[in-house]
Amino acid sequence: MEVIDSVKNVLKKIMLLLMMTLMVSSMLPTQTKAESSLNILADAAILVDADTGKILYEQNAEAPLGIASMTKMMSEYLLFEAIEEGRITWEQEYSVTDYTYAVSQDLRLSNVPLRRDGKYTIKELYEAMAIYSANAATIAIAETIAGTETEFVRLMNEKAKELGLTDTKFVNSTGLNNADLKNMHPEGTGPTDENVMPASQVAKLAKVLLEDYPQVLETTSIPSLLFREGTADETKMDNWNFMLPGFIYEYEGVDGLKTGTTDFAGHAFTGTAKRGDTRLIAVVMKAVDSEGAGSYKARFDATRALFDFGFGQFTTEEVLATGYQFEGNEQLPVTKGKEKQVAIAVNEPVSMMIRTSEKDSYIPQLELDQSLLNEDGELEAPIEAGQVVGTVKLTKEDGTELGYLDEAQSPIQVVTTEAVEKAGWFSLSLQAVGSFFSTLWGGAVDFVKGLF
Repeated sequence: MEVIDSVKNVLKKIMLLLMMTLMVSSMLPTQTKAESSLNILADAAILVDADTGKILYEQNAEAPLGIASMTKMMSEYLLFEAIEEGRITWEQEYSVTDYTYAVSQDLRLSNVPLRRDGKYTIKELYEAMAIYSANAATIAIAETIAGTETEFVRLMNEKAKELGLTDTKFVNSTGLNNADLKNMHPEGTGPTDENVMPASQVAKLAKVLLEDYPQVLETTSIPSLLFREGTADETKMDNWNFMLPGFIYEYEGVDGLKTGTTDFAGHAFTGTAKRGDTRLIAVVMKAVDSEGAGSYKARFDATRALFDFGFGQFTTEEVLATGYQFEGNEQLPVTKGKEKQVAIAVNEPVSMMIRTSEKDSYIPQLELDQSLLNEDGELEAPIEAGQVVGTVKLTKEDGTELGYLDEAQSPIQVVTTEAVEKAGWFSLSLQAVGSFFSTLWGGAVDFVKGLF
């Protein structure tokens, strides 16, 4: 009996110990990566800081996938560029072609009706494209800019290369499957082809569109607009971005950018939202719900999760102050100068979006430009104040650093903090004599050592 009681007491102590361990562990701050709990139900997703292109989250972001009407961001970019260069104007009128008329009459597609003999300004066609994702209106813009959609597609792919968009292929201006283009799809493309891009490159396109033509948000943020208001063709255009104010999936700060839906691409969305000084870009591709079914709700739920993660866990922090110096490398040796050393430091403050808890996890590493130094590691005078002598690489002490959309960004520069004049001929002569005797003495010492 005593043995049984003893065993019971031991078991009670073990259970008590286990319970205490569980309680303590549940009270400790969770160190697990937050992104592991995002549960983004999509074939691909990415979240970036719109200002710097820093990647905050990514999931299969390099796989080329269908983009559907997110294509229209490139069409918008080329439109703004053509307006800026004076090749077309907002007031310019477009005359409907057989192609755009046929596409506009397809009620299965997102469209505003175009009359066969109608004329429409570029501005109203653009509004239809940006707000209502109107496909015939997009083709009309393409024809206005390039003469034919075939030529416009060439311009799209050319611009993609210019912008550094990799694994990107455009086959039409709209994002529709070519099978929906009434057997009039662009020459050189297949009858069932569709545009493809990786999520990372879609985000990059969105970033450059916002940087170069921020006025696009004036239109993409409009919840609803009447096309041809006051006429028999009046059409209410409700924005397909249901995260805008007043819609069912409203999210604070959302003002763009472009949805996309086809059978091939599924339900996709490039969203952007701004809170305070922070703007984020989120891309989700082929979003589904917990049952594996694609839907509008699925893509906006996934986008919401990304935005919540970005705005909730990240802040812009200064990780290096102006004048930061590297321990042990506060100065560089100088040759042929009035001074023997010159101080170096970071030339401007460095801020980046990071998790607040990880501010001290970033370690700056000095990378000197070896092409500026002689074999002894010296800078040759004269030296100007502010002369770039190297860059800084920020490495993360622990965890994964996702990097940037464009790794060829402007580097963090390390510069000289003062000028060093070149020494006069007399000083240089003395330095040369000193160097000669120093070399001579070193050679003599080596010779003597060799005797023994």
